[in-house]
Amino acid sequence: MIQAHSLFEGSFSVDSSKKFIPFDKDKDSPKDRPGSLFVHVHPFLIESAAGLILCDAGLGMTDDDGNLTIHNNIRKLGFEPTDVKYVLMSHLHKDHTGGMVEFRDGVGRIAFPEAEYIVQRGEWEDAFSGHSSSYKTDIFDVIQRSGNLVLVEGGGMVNQEISFEQNGGHTPHHQAFHIETGGEHYFFGGDVLPEPEEIFRNFIAKYDYDGRRAKELRQEYWEEGAPNDWIYLFYHSKSIAIGRPEQREDGTYKLIHAE
Repeated sequence: MIQAHSLFEGSFSVDSSKKFIPFDKDKDSPKDRPGSLFVHVHPFLIESAAGLILCDAGLGMTDDDGNLTIHNNIRKLGFEPTDVKYVLMSHLHKDHTGGMVEFRDGVGRIAFPEAEYIVQRGEWEDAFSGHSSSYKTDIFDVIQRSGNLVLVEGGGMVNQEISFEQNGGHTPHHQAFHIETGGEHYFFGGDVLPEPEEIFRNFIAKYDYDGRRAKELRQEYWEEGAPNDWIYLFYHSKSIAIGRPEQREDGTYKLIHAE
């Protein structure tokens, strides 16, 4: 039984201003947003023996009452935000970090008070410097004061189920995660592998820090994971958010929805 869930936050367009504007395909036309990328945002929740694991934290969208969408989606699954024990951050761009903190009446509080926030030290230093509009530093001020931040370096283990590796590509200190629990191997590649189409249309993306490195990594993760039945979690997918490889008659692999 699959223990991973998409906490789908919505569909958005992104232009050169790096602002994420909600996009409804039934009401909005891409022609009205020239030069924009169109993405979905899927934080992921994984049930593990050590508690709930959150993979990246979304944009921080809220409902009319000011409640975080990511909190609402967790509760719809029958859990509480306090059940989350690990927040695994691939990197700290603002479309991945908004739900790390909850703001009410101008006051920021950590959104998952019982969780360790796993961040690469180099990524934290780059983000906290405030030198790029891709980062939202007011979030980091709250996290730094919380006592929940765990800075890691390179590769290693968080616990017996969670391992991490610094892979670069999208940002200099981007990291990927392997979560092995319940007899399954979940792979979260963050923005190095944000959409399934990037496996099969392998290209150098202009939005990556090192596009060639990211291109190579995508192929490596597919070539290693497909024959070993990894379950892939695609943060920006518009098609398959949680996918499993399936072997064709000719020996190659395709991706199907994990069930």
